[in-house]
Order: sequence, then structure tokens, then C-alpha cells
Amino acid sequence: MSELRIVRVHDEVTLLDWQRVHNEIVPTAHLSVDEVRERTGRHVLEVAYDGEVLVGCSTVRPPSEETSAVTVIARILPAYRRQGFGETLYQHCLQQAEGAIVETHILASNVDGVRFAEKHGFAEVETYLLPGDTVPFVEMRLG
Repeated sequence: MSELRIVRVHDEVTLLDWQRVHNEIVPTAHLSVDEVRERTGRHVLEVAYDGEVLVGCSTVRPPSEETSAVTVIARILPAYRRQGFGETLYQHCLQQAEGAIVETHILASNVDGVRFAEKHGFAEVETYLLPGDTVPFVEMRLG
């Protein structure tokens, strides 16, 4: 693995790269460009590159009225998994949580993502289905 370059979404290129990774990893919850743009005002959205090659993206959501936890989501495209990119991106995101309670949300069909979270000490809190979806999400909390 070469050095992973992590860049905050700041222009159309990084916004479209973030959207591409998100929509490939979470096909049941596709986001439009406008929805991604709106999220940049509420969350920290970043993209990860191996050199110039897009390998993943991440989301860090601050605590909200619904939860006191910081939500950390690291997504790595399937072709780039098991190369250390997920670990690097996850650790980067975890630093932004600043010692808060940390949770993550993973599409249940993303077996690699669930396995990665469990390996890093996350335990399932709840499984939920969004309206109109057929594949549930797994909410996990770092224990």
C-alpha cells in the first residue's frame, strides 16, 4: 500500500468522488449531488486516494438531538479492501471523534464492513430498515 491521501470534500471533483463511492457501497440509499452537497454543511465528508486512484470515502457526523454519539463511517471500494486502506481511513476518522461515544451504520449486506467493525470492537445495537428499503442497516457502537 502506498500512502493514503485523505481529502475533505471541497469541490465538484471530490463531491462526485464521494458520491460515487457512497452509492456503490450503499446501493439501497443512492444520494444525489444535491443531497451530498447538503451533507457537506452538516458532516465531515472526505475522500481517500491511493495516489490519484479513488479508493474510498468517509463520513463523520457530530452528535445530534437523536444521539450523543459521533457516527464514523469509512467506506472502501471492494477492489481496494484488505490492503490497509480501511484501517488508515478508520483511524483518521476516529481521531475526529475526540474520545466521544462512537457508532457506525453499515448496510447488512456489506459483510466486509460488518466484519471490519466487529474486528475493531463494535457491537450491534440495532438493525433497522429505512422506509421503502429491503436491506436493513446495522447500527453498531464501539464498546
